[in-house]
Amino acid sequence: MTGARLGALALLVPDYDAAIFFFVSVMGFRLTADIDQGRKRWVTVEPPGGGAALVLARAEGPGQLAAVGRQAGDRVFLFLETDDFARDHARMTAAGISFEEEPRHEPYGTVAVWRDPFGNRWDLIGRH
Repeated sequence: MTGARLGALALLVPDYDAAIFFFVSVMGFRLTADIDQGRKRWVTVEPPGGGAALVLARAEGPGQLAAVGRQAGDRVFLFLETDDFARDHARMTAAGISFEEEPRHEPYGTVAVWRDPFGNRWDLIGRH
């Protein structure tokens, strides 16, 4: 498979507008699409430094609603890399995001686990 790349991944959210607010206003992502498709919307956001987009998918039905915040079985499955860990950790903390741990140093960089408002666990990573 030549030239393939991971372009986006779906993130179940309870509400489009709450998710857009968080990712755009709090996290500084860019809203790259918000297309009304009738009963649902195609909503994508991208981190300011690029990379794969998130498709904000409004959960529908009991199974999807139960999976909001637990798509990875409570494991970290989203990894937000930064070029300045201290800056972004401080900015996120000031914005009310609570980290589950103090930053720790690993062979691949400085990392700390946090949750978005929907319960998804993320790593904030500053590569060495």
